[in-house]
Amino acid sequence: MCGIVAAVISSGDIRAEVLAGLKTLEYRGYDSAGMAVLHQGEISVRRKMGKIANLEAELDRNELPPSGLVIAHTRWATHGAPADRNAHPHRDDKERIVVVHNGIIENFLELRQRLADAGHEFSTETDTEVLANLIASHRNTGLELHAAVRAALKEVHGAYGLVVMSADDPEQLIVARMDSPLVIGLGDHGNYAASDMPALLHLTRDFLILENGESAMLRADSMEVLSAAGKPIQPKTLHCDWTPEQAERGGYPHFMLKEIHEQPDVLARTAFDRCVDKDGDVDFEEEFGLTDAELAGFERLRFMAMGTSLHAAMLGQKFLAELARLPGETLNASEFLYSAPLEEGNALTVVVSQSGETADSLRAMREVQRRGGRVLGICNVQGSTLAREADHLILTHCGPEIGVASTKAFFGQVTALYLLAIRLGRARGVLNANQGREYLHDLRNLRHHFEALFRQESLDEIKQAADFLTGVRSCLFLGRGLQHPVALEGALKLKEISYLHAEGYPAGEMKHGPIALIDEHFPVIALSVKDRTYEKMLSNLEEVRARGGKVIAIANQGDERVAATADYVISVPEVPELLSPLVTVVPLQLLSYEVALGLGRDIDQPRNLAKSVTVE
Repeated sequence: MCGIVAAVISSGDIRAEVLAGLKTLEYRGYDSAGMAVLHQGEISVRRKMGKIANLEAELDRNELPPSGLVIAHTRWATHGAPADRNAHPHRDDKERIVVVHNGIIENFLELRQRLADAGHEFSTETDTEVLANLIASHRNTGLELHAAVRAALKEVHGAYGLVVMSADDPEQLIVARMDSPLVIGLGDHGNYAASDMPALLHLTRDFLILENGESAMLRADSMEVLSAAGKPIQPKTLHCDWTPEQAERGGYPHFMLKEIHEQPDVLARTAFDRCVDKDGDVDFEEEFGLTDAELAGFERLRFMAMGTSLHAAMLGQKFLAELARLPGETLNASEFLYSAPLEEGNALTVVVSQSGETADSLRAMREVQRRGGRVLGICNVQGSTLAREADHLILTHCGPEIGVASTKAFFGQVTALYLLAIRLGRARGVLNANQGREYLHDLRNLRHHFEALFRQESLDEIKQAADFLTGVRSCLFLGRGLQHPVALEGALKLKEISYLHAEGYPAGEMKHGPIALIDEHFPVIALSVKDRTYEKMLSNLEEVRARGGKVIAIANQGDERVAATADYVISVPEVPELLSPLVTVVPLQLLSYEVALGLGRDIDQPRNLAKSVTVE
């Protein structure tokens, strides 16, 4: 949610580079955009509702002066409706302080009233304008800018990632964070700040990650970083191995389509270097930090996540039961926060998040740790909050995922969870070396099967089914066993980018309610591959057809029994059962893409959604 890019350089004009960085954050979801510069002791601001293209048009009409001190922002509305006046950056009423801010200031009404009583005037409904005036009130007492920002933040309750510029303090920016991500980029001729690393990859690959409560004063050639207690510190530098090209479309019309096609490579990046074929085992990096003895000692695993990551976690639980004979549960992270505070005992909690910044998942992780439990984080972003605060870590190495609707991140998470299940199975003595080698061989052998998923014949099948779905308003996704989480994920993808109503259900539950909805206008998308639930799924297809419902079936190539029942068949190769979700999810992703394309939707930036949900 929201995006921040800021820069301070020693000489020259940095406006174009900041705007380019802001464009890479469009995937986060936003409703307005703005930019502020400091030039000859004066702050100038431009703000426009809508896409960054609207801001660019405004800058063409009403150009900002060149500057080496620039901040920019994309806003996702929390306080105040989407409108030009509510867009960031925000200034104090004397126009000497300007702020961009991600997060929510929970006590802004109380602060606003107090500032209004002291004579401050407000022109927006935002909490950020309150923050700008609060900082200005402390600056006016004689505090230098960094101290004024820290003094103001002591009065604030809530989450923030912010950058502050002052007309009276040229050549510096102040940055701070609390429960909202913010990174500092280190350059040869300047320093930068952003809410996510991809925004700065065209400027630097070296970063500092601010922790909660920390703040920094950035100059072109120096910086001062203070701890939450106000003490100078030297944070560790992180080198990001992502490239700017990975954050570009590379000839594809949409990031989502590019990221779907990248999934065979994700399989290799997430898995292949970790497979120890000789021992039939998995060797995670040092950050994993769990020994065989510790793994063997866990009595249960709990999985927690939100959205797409929750569906991956559900598959992880099934993998663990199958390969390690370890009981577990999968919980929505936001709901765990309201659960009874039971003893953690000898359990491991696996928190799954693409960004590592999902607010509900981070709160759940901290609650587990507060109760004395241990947390294994699985995420895609090195240096994220989850990666830093979890007790143990598995990075998925998917590369930057730009499309709001997650595809390759889900794929990487499921792959990592399969590896984790093998690792636990070996540590617990459930799998011997030969069995471990067989499961790893299945994974290595999976990659060549993906060629069939992207052949023209398969794409034609998907397009025919998509053309049909563009004419309906609701549909039902059905799956059993390992395919149930895939059905949930398929329904979520269709909802996210096409805005069609879709529900995912375990197929055995259909007769307990959803069957009442089925008629010729309410189609069913059924995951009907040849696994232990195959015969039951065939019965479900017959039940749908008996009530006049249309069936789109995901089935193994050449399956005549499914073809005889379904109206549309999308073929997938037959693979080992445990790995079948990695195959069946791909046509569902492509199906959602084609439906959204046919309906003319904004595929990479669907309405009302943000890539990383960093507020609760």
